[in-house]
Amino acid sequence: MGGAVVDDGPPGVKAPDGGWGWAVLVGCFVITGFSYAFPKAISVFFKELIREFNVGYSDTAWISSILLAMLYGTGPLCSVLVNRFGCRPVMMVGGLFASLGMILASFANSIIYIYLCTGVITGLGLALNFQPSLIMLNRYFNEKRPLANGLAAAGSPVALCCLSPLGQVLQLHYGWRGGFLILGGILLNCCACGALMRPLLPPKKHREPEEGDLTALEEKTKKPQPKKKLLDFTVFKDIGFVIYTIAASIMVLGLFVPPVFVVSYAKNLKYEDTKSALLLTILGFVDMFARPLSGIIAGLKWVRPRSTYLFSFAMLFNGCTDLIGSQASDYTGLVIFCIFFGLSYGMVGALQFEVLMAIVGTEKFSSAIGLVLLMEAIAVLVGPPGAGRLLDATHNYMYIFLLAGCEVTLSALVLALGNLFCIKMKQDHQETKMEMAVTASEREGLNQTEEAKEGEEEPKEEQKGNHTLSAEDKVKMMKEGGEETSL
Repeated sequence: MGGAVVDDGPPGVKAPDGGWGWAVLVGCFVITGFSYAFPKAISVFFKELIREFNVGYSDTAWISSILLAMLYGTGPLCSVLVNRFGCRPVMMVGGLFASLGMILASFANSIIYIYLCTGVITGLGLALNFQPSLIMLNRYFNEKRPLANGLAAAGSPVALCCLSPLGQVLQLHYGWRGGFLILGGILLNCCACGALMRPLLPPKKHREPEEGDLTALEEKTKKPQPKKKLLDFTVFKDIGFVIYTIAASIMVLGLFVPPVFVVSYAKNLKYEDTKSALLLTILGFVDMFARPLSGIIAGLKWVRPRSTYLFSFAMLFNGCTDLIGSQASDYTGLVIFCIFFGLSYGMVGALQFEVLMAIVGTEKFSSAIGLVLLMEAIAVLVGPPGAGRLLDATHNYMYIFLLAGCEVTLSALVLALGNLFCIKMKQDHQETKMEMAVTASEREGLNQTEEAKEGEEEPKEEQKGNHTLSAEDKVKMMKEGGEETSL
């Protein structure tokens, strides 16, 4: 690769909000689609794997779980690599890992081998692409960033609608081994997306360096530069980041439960498989349009400063949808649930990283997203399995939907109330202190000014008197001189 340019966002570079940023957006769209849709699309091959290796459904479900765990849990590792080598090299290597994992899995002779190849290697490769793509999107867009985040997030439902049917076709014609091999080749597109992530460089100054500039440059080179932190833990000093992390971790406990269980819910109501699977298609179709629309709304001048509250509303909307959807007793009720869930789910997907970017800023975003994803990884591993255990104990889908709704609603309240009371009151307190400080400084300045004026008045009068006397003396001297001359 040669000398990798570490794209750590030079302070003098302004986000172009367009230009090459649109190419970066396309790359982020594809990467987001692969990262979120691939763990779900791989489930198409589970029946063949169960038959091949004589295992249960719960054993094959671990493939998707490990993929998601790697996607979320390796966040800090991705942050360290990005801060050390830059986004483009990390994404290129990640694309190779993602492809290699699926290719190696096509030669598997045990389910453990697939865990290691598809789950660990491919999961790590997708993680090394997902996080850097969001970092680059944050650097290329500022004013249009909410829209860019919404469009990039739409890659998830679009890819899910494409990859799931593609997986079924590949399995039908080539079997699961051929399907894995072809999907491995498709994942090489991650390398192409990584190549699009061109680092932002400061503008070149078209002027000859002057002597003073050369001296300053020499002093700057002699002065030791502080080492950049590979993982910046100072983000935890920001109370806004802490509140966001807690709320996001609670949200993830219940956010992914309904999409996992809604098809089984319909089957439990005695509906056929194809009709039950259509529910996910409806959910994904609504989600596809909800994400860009949410990005447009979040970019409005009045809404953008209040994006945290819009995100809280989206979470509350999603939680209430789960609570009401738990009472569905027929297919029509489940269809209505999927429409509203897809809308709220799309809003959450479009806003979650936009709000994080707004809280921590561009400089600390690479470390912040890694730490947030690590916390969410724990919740991802606990949430759906916990809901499964509740289902085994109660044999009633209503309770798991109620649990998911309560968790997401609680996260909305934590974010909104935490932002309102902790951050807003802190800002008001700081503003009051600033006003008091300004008032005190103004009074002190006025007193100093008055004292200075009083002190200056006497010398001015003396100077004025001296000036007047000297003028009179001059007139007298001129008169006397004139008289002497006439004599």
